[in-house]
Amino acid sequence: MSKYLIAIEPEFFPQYDGLPKEIKKKLKKQLTYLKDNPKHNSLQVHKLEGTDFREFYVDKGYRYVFKQEGNIYKLYFVGAHKLIDNF
Repeated sequence: MSKYLIAIEPEFFPQYDGLPKEIKKKLKKQLTYLKDNPKHNSLQVHKLEGTDFREFYVDKGYRYVFKQEGNIYKLYFVGAHKLIDNF
């Protein structure tokens, strides 16, 4: 059993709906890694400078923004890397 839980914030759903099918599939795989092994190399988890938020890679072009509260990862935003830069 995983030691981390995933909580999806409401603002995530419209963003997710607009993603290409291929990215949705990759995101599901990456969420499994986040939940089971947040230090997995493909995630490249790091803190967003000057914020309480962190991000992980879905692939080279897409990122996911989240906050960690204890053993819960609260997922807020998914989108193209350029959009994340404005987060």
